[in-house]
Amino acid sequence: MLASQRDLFEMPREICYLNAASYSPLALRTQEAGRAAVGRKGRPWTLDASFVNAQHERARAAAARVINADPADVALVSSVSYGVATAAKLLTIARGTRVIVLENDHSSPVLEWRARADAQGFIVETIRQPPDGDWTAAVLAAIERRAAPPVGLASISSVHWSDGGLIDIEKVGTALRRQGAVFLIDATQGAGVLTMDVRRLDPDFVVFPTYKWLLGPYGRAFVYVARRHQGGIPLEQTSSGRRNVRAENEVYFTDLRYVDDARRFDMGERDHFISMEMAAIGMEMMAEWGAPAIARRLAMLTERIAEQVRPLGLAVPHERLRAPHILSLGFRDGMPNGLVERLAAERVYVAARLGRLRVSPHVYNDEADADRCVETLARRLEF
Repeated sequence: MLASQRDLFEMPREICYLNAASYSPLALRTQEAGRAAVGRKGRPWTLDASFVNAQHERARAAAARVINADPADVALVSSVSYGVATAAKLLTIARGTRVIVLENDHSSPVLEWRARADAQGFIVETIRQPPDGDWTAAVLAAIERRAAPPVGLASISSVHWSDGGLIDIEKVGTALRRQGAVFLIDATQGAGVLTMDVRRLDPDFVVFPTYKWLLGPYGRAFVYVARRHQGGIPLEQTSSGRRNVRAENEVYFTDLRYVDDARRFDMGERDHFISMEMAAIGMEMMAEWGAPAIARRLAMLTERIAEQVRPLGLAVPHERLRAPHILSLGFRDGMPNGLVERLAAERVYVAARLGRLRVSPHVYNDEADADRCVETLARRLEF
C-alpha cells in the first residue's frame, strides 16, 4: 500500500487536516516552484522564447495523464464553470429534451443549464438525493424513466461534493449513449483519486480543477473536449486559438482559421507564469503514485474512521455507495452547532456540508490522523 506522504508537505505533526475536498495544501516542491516562478515574473527578461509554450504543454500533458486523454484534447481553463460554459457554447440541446443534474450538486455543472433552459426550450430535471445514498441507481432510473422526454444532456459530478456519493459513470455513460445524449462530467472530487479513462469511457466533456485532490493552486482547471465537438467556436476569441496570429509576423492576422484541436478552447491570458507550473507538479505527483494506489490508501483511512464512529451513533454511508476518499457523517438530531469550530480549536480540520460532517483525507494523512479525528470528535460530542 502507498505510504503516507506527509514528509513531502509542510504539515506539523499537531495538524490533523482532513479537508482535501475543500482545499489541499501544496507540497514543498510545489511551493518552491511557486517562489521561483515569482522571481521569474519579477525578471521577465530572463525568460527565453520557448518558456511560455513549454509551461502550457507541460500542464496540458499532466492533465491529460490524469484522465488518460490525448493532450491535444485538453484545454487550459480557469475554472470548472469556465469549462462548463465552453461546453454550453458548443452544444445545441434539442427543445423539449431533458438536462439531468443532481440535487445539491455544486453550482458549476448546474447553473449554466438553468440559465439557458427557458431561452433554449429544454427542461432541467433535478435528481433528488436518494434516501439510501445510491446515486447511480437514481441517475439510471431518471435516464430510463418511461414516458419521460428524452435526455439531451447529463451534467453531473462523478462524486457528489457534499456526501461523497459515488456515481458509476460507466453505467451512466452507457445509458446515455442509448438515448444519444451528451455526457458532461464534473470530476472535481474524483480526478486523480478515481481512475478515469476517457478513451474507454468516451464522455463528451470532463472538467476538473487542481486546487483540491490534484494538490495544485486555485484558478487552474482543464476541460477535456471529445473530438466530435472540437469544430465549434470557443468561449473566448484569442490569438493562441488561431493558426497564425502572431506578434512577430509582418502581418499580424496572417491566418484566422482556428487550430484543429482542443487548444482552440484555451482561456485568454493563459500565461500564468506562477501557477501553471505549480498545477503541473501536483498532477505529475499524483500520476506517479497512481490513482489505484491513492484510492486504496484513502479508503483504508476513511474506513478506519467509519468503523470507529459507528458506536458513536453517527450515520455512515455504505462503503459500496461512497467514494473511497470522502466520508460523510450524519447525526440523528442534526449536527451540533459549532462542532466544526470546536474541532478546529483542537487542530482537527473537517467541513460542514449540508447538515453533515465531511471528512476527506489525502496522501499526507496517516492512521494517527484518523484515530485523532475520532477521539476528538467523540470528546466534543460529549459536551
